[in-house]
Amino acid sequence: MKKNQIIFLHIFYWVLNITSNILIPLIAGYKKIIVLDFTFLAVSFVAFYINYFFIVPLFFDIKRLYLTIAGFFISVFCFALLRYSVEEVLLRALTGHGNYHEKTTLLFYFYDNIFYSTATIFFSTSFCLFKFFSRSEKEKYELIEEKKNAELQALKTQINPHFIFNSLNNIYSLVYQNSDKALPALEELSQLLRYSTKDLEKDFIQLDKEVGYMESLIALEKLRIKNPELILFNKDLKNPKLSISPMLLVPFVENAFKHGDINGKGMELKVSDDNGRLHFYLRNSKKQRMKDFSSGIGIGNVRKRLQLIYPDNHWLEITETEDTFIVDLKIDLNTNKLTAY
Repeated sequence: MKKNQIIFLHIFYWVLNITSNILIPLIAGYKKIIVLDFTFLAVSFVAFYINYFFIVPLFFDIKRLYLTIAGFFISVFCFALLRYSVEEVLLRALTGHGNYHEKTTLLFYFYDNIFYSTATIFFSTSFCLFKFFSRSEKEKYELIEEKKNAELQALKTQINPHFIFNSLNNIYSLVYQNSDKALPALEELSQLLRYSTKDLEKDFIQLDKEVGYMESLIALEKLRIKNPELILFNKDLKNPKLSISPMLLVPFVENAFKHGDINGKGMELKVSDDNGRLHFYLRNSKKQRMKDFSSGIGIGNVRKRLQLIYPDNHWLEITETEDTFIVDLKIDLNTNKLTAY
């Protein structure tokens, strides 16, 4: 809760207090307003903020109940001492009479003021705890968001070198073979690097840019494979301007080219969106005697980022058999956890 909202809450409480205890009885003619009504209000005001600023911060401890109870009785004692000083000492010296009978014992006085001070102490404590918990939740949220931000930056930085390493390996293969496809491959890589260096610094990019990454990657990979016609890529973007975290889909495609049997059985890739819900589908055959397909840096990275950005708004199923790898990913792009950035 913001500071001005807390101030408004305090103002509302005291306006309500004055209205119900002084203004309404006065207007309705229930009683005549006397000096004691104002002295009680003044004592309540001072006791309220002594408890609010000093006693609760010092004594409230949910793990040590005895401190909280001690704080309550200290607040009651402060209320009673203030009231006694104002009504039984100061007022009696000025007017010749006080609020209580002269023969009232201090024990009864204290006991009686437990009742009268309860509402003041209760609201004062509640307001103070509300302020503390609001501040604590704000700090906790800021810490979580900072942690997410740092982790996301580290994860996104991790993707870029991994991606470049794979691409350079492909180009090295073409150069080694003296292929005339090497130069076009370098041009495609330069295009990919322009994408990554410009957009990876952003929290979100447009969906068509992310798909553009994949198209450039596929164009680059087609230069080196024997049967490029086996790569089936279908896109149906109804709203290409939707926002998505950069390099969220590319690692799956990258992994498919690196570990899949593209030359033998090809690859099927579909990307579509409907009412802000993205559907990404990838199927390809695996090479024989390869390591666990879903354990690469890029895939683990995507899992973490999905959990951070779309914790309750994504569905990811990775199906892996002896010869096939399928990724089925759905994301609600209308919601994310980083809108505060």
